[in-house]
Amino acid sequence: MENINLKINGLDVSAPAGSTILEAAHLAGIKIPTLCFLKEINEIGACRMCVVEVKGARNLVAACVHPINEGMEVYTNTPQLIKARKKTLQLLLSNHDKKCLSCVRSGNCELQQLCREYGVDDENFFEGKVNHYELDTSAAHMVRDNNKCILCRRCVAVCEKVQGIGVIGTNNRGFSTMIGSAFEMGLGETSCVSCGQCIAVCPTGALYEKDYTQKILDAIADPDKYVVVQTAPSVRAGLGEEFGYPMGTDVEGKMAAALRRVGFDKIFDTDWAADLTIMEEATELLDRIKNGGVLPMITSCSPGWIKYCEHYFPDMTENLSTCKSPQQMFGAMLKTYFAEKEGIDPKKIVSVSVMPCTAKKFEIGRDDQDAAGVPDVDIAITTRELARLIRRCGIDFTVLPDEKFDDPMGESTGAAVIFGATGGVMEAALRTAVEVLTGEELANLDFTDVRGTQGVKEATYNVAGMDVKVAVASGLGNARTLLNKVKSGEADYKFIEIMGCPGGCVNGGGQPQVSGDVRNFTDVRGIRASVLYQNDSAKPIRKSHENPAIKKLYEEYLGEPGSHKAHETLHTSYVKRTIN
Repeated sequence: MENINLKINGLDVSAPAGSTILEAAHLAGIKIPTLCFLKEINEIGACRMCVVEVKGARNLVAACVHPINEGMEVYTNTPQLIKARKKTLQLLLSNHDKKCLSCVRSGNCELQQLCREYGVDDENFFEGKVNHYELDTSAAHMVRDNNKCILCRRCVAVCEKVQGIGVIGTNNRGFSTMIGSAFEMGLGETSCVSCGQCIAVCPTGALYEKDYTQKILDAIADPDKYVVVQTAPSVRAGLGEEFGYPMGTDVEGKMAAALRRVGFDKIFDTDWAADLTIMEEATELLDRIKNGGVLPMITSCSPGWIKYCEHYFPDMTENLSTCKSPQQMFGAMLKTYFAEKEGIDPKKIVSVSVMPCTAKKFEIGRDDQDAAGVPDVDIAITTRELARLIRRCGIDFTVLPDEKFDDPMGESTGAAVIFGATGGVMEAALRTAVEVLTGEELANLDFTDVRGTQGVKEATYNVAGMDVKVAVASGLGNARTLLNKVKSGEADYKFIEIMGCPGGCVNGGGQPQVSGDVRNFTDVRGIRASVLYQNDSAKPIRKSHENPAIKKLYEEYLGEPGSHKAHETLHTSYVKRTIN
């Protein structure tokens, strides 16, 4: 590709043709501040924080959308620019709830950080009317606080352009403009799927998950409760970022140590239940293929995707695997199998999950998720909430030793840990399904065709003389594209994996928040996913059907995969919903 030569702050810079000033400056190690910009998602130049001076231009230009050209001379930090950006921040604060001490994003807020950098405090520079909004707490997973919204529209863009849902947008005009749903409905009244991607991209504290850390502490303090925690595979790939570790650091051992010090009675790994999910899901897939069941079968691990399917593709709910998600399978086994073995009343067990996903907060309240007559999981918290819990308990995460999960529900395989990356469930299922179909041991366990962060991936594998065509999609906009191909007859798949969040659970709505300037130029999904694949490669056992703890579970309790007892405890049902 042809390069364009320009000068930025007197420095000679060369960048690919078609680059913006923002991109060229980044290549030169020069940071231009942004608040609204998200690459390929929200390129609207609305916040005006990225304005720069271009020699010969009559006005300041928005660096995020202004293309470079040969010989251009750009200035990014002149007194005029600093004054303009500071004025922009002051205007934003004039209609902003400045209760930073009580804000969940304090210390990790892009607006707060820029105010600090430009020397803007909370003095009211612009007297006048201030909007006041009631909190929207109608959704199961999150709170909307428009008093802290800066109208950057990132949330609107990711909901519509990435997830293909569009249940939020700008309402009213002028000074009365606000982000909301149609007809002022609460978010919980819409066909929102609880994916939390809007929270992930919000630069301020206007959007945040409902926090249940106090409920956990109350349960631990209750002598009549037996409190058990499980952690999803992606949490170990993201939690370290909350404590200053570089992105891509595996903190599994420190996480287990921290949870033990919080005071949980047992510390288990959701990966164990991921292996269990593969046993049930692979069995269900093979049964459908052999006996003329509904195909393609679609994975059911992502609750955001499940709710999306119920709202937007209700005619395809029969294609969904009836398997509960690993979170729910774990909770079901905890309150049946584990409770029986330990002689504990299931009603006294408080089942806690730590997930990279805000939709898990919705999932725990779904019907048909109560194998023991009580909810499989009582409390679901995000990776971010876990970090708050650890800090609140006065635990110094960085000095903790590496510790292990408790047995037997902490033992897992490499197939389980890759569930957190897009394509991981597919690869794990194939490792088991292929060996079961052929009766032979796989020479190579790495199904690399379904790896990677692309939105849609396809592959065909010849298994026991039969071509098995599979597809993987992450991000609900990509899911829509894939399912429309299936409905039109354009594609003939046997098995489809869909993850609600782009890149899979490693990029879930409950993972540590990443600022726009990092998100725009860093492969967050790929870096976090690499943790899981490294973990997989290092595991002594990498196939779910070889997990000794899972074998023991079937021998002692479930009988065999797909048994009547397995269906009673590990499978669920779905609802055909409308679009609101």
